[in-house]
Amino acid sequence: MTAPDPRDDPLEHPLTDEPLELDDELDDDEFEPDDGDVVELDVAAFDHGDRRPPQGADELAALLREGVLDMEGRLLDASNVTLIGAIRTDQLAATCVYKPVAGERPLWDFPDGTLAGREISAHLVSEATGWSIVPPTVLREGPFGPGMVQLWMDADPAVELTEFVRLDVPELRRMAVFDAVVNNADRKGGHIIPMRGGHVYGVDHGICFSVDPKLRTLLWRWAGKPLLLEHLAVLERLDEQLRGELGEQLHEHLTRREVRRTQQRVAELLRTRVHPQPSGDWPALPWPPF
Repeated sequence: MTAPDPRDDPLEHPLTDEPLELDDELDDDEFEPDDGDVVELDVAAFDHGDRRPPQGADELAALLREGVLDMEGRLLDASNVTLIGAIRTDQLAATCVYKPVAGERPLWDFPDGTLAGREISAHLVSEATGWSIVPPTVLREGPFGPGMVQLWMDADPAVELTEFVRLDVPELRRMAVFDAVVNNADRKGGHIIPMRGGHVYGVDHGICFSVDPKLRTLLWRWAGKPLLLEHLAVLERLDEQLRGELGEQLHEHLTRREVRRTQQRVAELLRTRVHPQPSGDWPALPWPPF
């Protein structure tokens, strides 16, 4: 199975029905309020009527894949078009993020129209580790064409991120291992979501899985230190899964070379048994860091 070319199926502009090429960026003002005012979005104020949050993985998966998207606003600090709003069925409702492929800005080092697929791939690897680092994520149609839809996570407002990312906690250390596997080129502080109760999510994985070493992260605290037995056990399972069903799933969104390099990164971590260190050939820190 070869990776699909996103250009095979031409998109139509959601407002004019004209053909939309992936090289054509949607105008920013199409995503702004009609009066041009920028207001702070209160996600807690979304009116879901008598609908309830999904309970369990099956209900959540059904909501993300089948729910109607009602976009309420745009995250203006995101480099690509990132919309936030409600996703609803007759009975269920939640808040989600929607990143249309047509809103992806061209990058010099990643093929156009592939960022959504990389987000899906990161979620697949996250689920395979058992660490649930990436929130539930699907690839589906939306009001601006196909794109990534991800469950919105409300971070614990009591956590100060600039201090939190410096802590030696298991959740961040697992994230550092995960980022090394997916070759995350953009682990900013704002992409780390500490939750009430202690779980930590990671978001914005559109520039992962390059075939070239591009690890850029704030999580260098453990660089050069031995991987824990827990990490090695997960990597051993991941190594096997990448040569089986997980590898085939990734082939739907990544090239064969990108999947092969992911396998090689896991093998290298198992060989060295240590956290990677900055290579010196690529900036070690994302910019801006927060």
